[in-house]
Amino acid sequence: MSEDSRPQTVRELGEFALIDRINAGRQQAAHVLLGPGDDAALVAAPDGRFVVSTDMLVEGRHFRLDWSSPEDVGRKAIAQNAADIVAMGARPTAFVVALGCPADTPVPVVEGIADGMWAEAERAGGSIAGGDLVLSEQLVVSVTAFGDLGGQAAITRAGAGAGDIVAVAGELGWSGAGLAVLTGGADSSDPAFAHALAAHRVPQPPYGAVLDVIGGSNPNALTDVSDGLLADLGHLAAASGVAVDVHSAALADPELAIVARLLDADAAQWILAGGEDHAFAGTWPAGTALPPGWRPIGVVTAGSGVTVDGARPTGGTGWESFRGADATPTGRKR
Repeated sequence: MSEDSRPQTVRELGEFALIDRINAGRQQAAHVLLGPGDDAALVAAPDGRFVVSTDMLVEGRHFRLDWSSPEDVGRKAIAQNAADIVAMGARPTAFVVALGCPADTPVPVVEGIADGMWAEAERAGGSIAGGDLVLSEQLVVSVTAFGDLGGQAAITRAGAGAGDIVAVAGELGWSGAGLAVLTGGADSSDPAFAHALAAHRVPQPPYGAVLDVIGGSNPNALTDVSDGLLADLGHLAAASGVAVDVHSAALADPELAIVARLLDADAAQWILAGGEDHAFAGTWPAGTALPPGWRPIGVVTAGSGVTVDGARPTGGTGWESFRGADATPTGRKR
């Protein structure tokens, strides 16, 4: 590539010119009263409370640019934070972002990440209110998300009761399948793997499945499925002081099973422990007609822990950040 045709780098453009470029023409959401350009953003809190969450993506640990586009990375960074806000029963309103990158990072990479973040922030109902740009040895994206409860009580993991229906909204297992394609040497151009790869690169939290029912048929307890269904249901069960039994037949996905056969893998393990699905899992009182987009997958019982068809699971249950921290980077969230 000639000197004239290669992309300009962050070092060549400069910090403030880059900040101006990635913010140019953006429209702030209604809750953002003052966006980038001052010492801090100003965000409305009409409820008198904020729901706040933060998360980080580190290149080589949580994403790879040979696996995902910069836009994919930006969308994923926002989606995983917005899902946490929605899992509390709140509407995302604003996001602040800290981006670290090497000085030789091509400007289009940063612009792509910004475009992806803005696209997902708008899909979630918020906008990028501000942030920071710093020099670092590798790409790092850190997002803090804010949400508004609209006068409602927060929906936590702690409200499940014995007899509740356990239900999920969103896809399970497909992100794990996409990761298996990328790490297993499969032909990623094969159309059979397209949906799995898309699910891993850009999660699609079903925000509306939660937000459209708030104030009506609220779940008793709710969580985002990020570390794996069994792991996150385990967190919910522990917080509520109950047990959860999952029905494997209710989780079966024939299309995912086709992908698993092509990779000589276990679709059930992806569904139960794959992680990074960013679906939602909640519980409702027995006899409740579940809202649109939700399907029953189990029941809450007295006791502790999570079982599958009445038995303790024998495989993995999900992701923990520091377990296997020296292993090959996998693109996993945490």
